[in-house]
Amino acid sequence: MNEFQQLFDRQLATWELARSNYAALAQVKMKTFDVDGHTCKVQFNPARIVSSAAKVDAQSIRERACFLCAANRPAEQRGIPFNGRYEILVNPYPIFPRHLTVPAVEHTPQRCADRIEDMLDLAKLLDEYVIFYNGPKCGASAPDHFHFQAGSKGFLPVESDRTFPNTIRIESEYAQEVVAQFRQIYRSLPVPAGEAEPMLNILAWFERGKWTVCVFPRKKHRPACYFAEGEANLLISPASVDMGGVFITPLEKDFQKITAADIAAIWKEI
Repeated sequence: MNEFQQLFDRQLATWELARSNYAALAQVKMKTFDVDGHTCKVQFNPARIVSSAAKVDAQSIRERACFLCAANRPAEQRGIPFNGRYEILVNPYPIFPRHLTVPAVEHTPQRCADRIEDMLDLAKLLDEYVIFYNGPKCGASAPDHFHFQAGSKGFLPVESDRTFPNTIRIESEYAQEVVAQFRQIYRSLPVPAGEAEPMLNILAWFERGKWTVCVFPRKKHRPACYFAEGEANLLISPASVDMGGVFITPLEKDFQKITAADIAAIWKEI
């Protein structure tokens, strides 16, 4: 058993919040759609309301304590150091059967330009996981504190679908080649006015001696249905997991009514 599995087991044994949320995850509802020839899943996960409905405007962030800073974390939460710059933690609000959060030690904004090498190192270390990055206005619920996340392999449709929509896919056994191609893509994307980086989500994993990185360029944070009133409302705030083919619905009404056409429209809009 590796140290990350040991961390996970210890945390579930000693941390009631994590234990109850992972137990609940085993009972979540899932359904599958064909969206223009690609498999897409929808998960009803009430615990994710914390992230989906998170207020990420500047004032709201200033008025709350950063939940990724060590001083503000739950007393039960433990971590494993990584690369001298991060800690590997169990995420207590899981989407995946195994879900980790990897915050930077320092409280520094969510910016990925100089961290792609770290992402590749993490993917190689956590080779049973897919690593993901949500831009500060692309699903990150803590845009003020840099972090990656990691989820169990075999969960996201994009992993096995090489023609998955809306993604630029990089594959190489050489880390330097992946980094060079990523930076070329990064530099080519527009940076919105008032922002420090392009809008994007990133997925990365390491398998059979090769890295795969999927870059999802974004043009919008949340779709119109997120803000709509009445029957038109769908509380969906897409991040890397949704872009990779698993839509998260924290409200059961949305899980019941969402359609393949809704998913296609949301992907196109954002």
